[in-house]
Amino acid sequence: MNAPDRYERFVVPEGTKKVSYERDTKIINAASFTIEREDHTIGNILRMQLHRDENVLFAGYKLPHPLQYKIIVRIHTTSQSSPMQAYNQAINDLDKELDHLKSCFEVMLLRWQSIQWSTNRHSKNCKEAYFDKRCQIIVVCCHANLY
Repeated sequence: MNAPDRYERFVVPEGTKKVSYERDTKIINAASFTIEREDHTIGNILRMQLHRDENVLFAGYKLPHPLQYKIIVRIHTTSQSSPMQAYNQAINDLDKELDHLKSCFEVMLLRWQSIQWSTNRHSKNCKEAYFDKRCQIIVVCCHANLY
């Protein structure tokens, strides 16, 4: 088969940078970032985070080819910011959001586990729903009789 090996989608080859930066020569405060071994998942999340920044005039990404495992993120900013600053701020903000999501998940998992054990090892079709104000998520617990 002509398809590349699966590991090539994820492993950055030696001597290749994960992220490379190229300044646009025609437009002031514009640049392209090539991110190796990433796809639509990271491209779309990063694009949406960049759109939240009021100094970003344009943010978009593309996959050059389905068999090339990289994305090209293009950023155009106002004169108050640079594309590098906007990119770094977006990455830092996403890191904080993902840490918050992880901590919320861990809290909800502990809560679910305490409900699981308090219902005497699951009653059939036990359903509970509650809203966690700190994490701003609605959790629905559907217990299955696993024992």
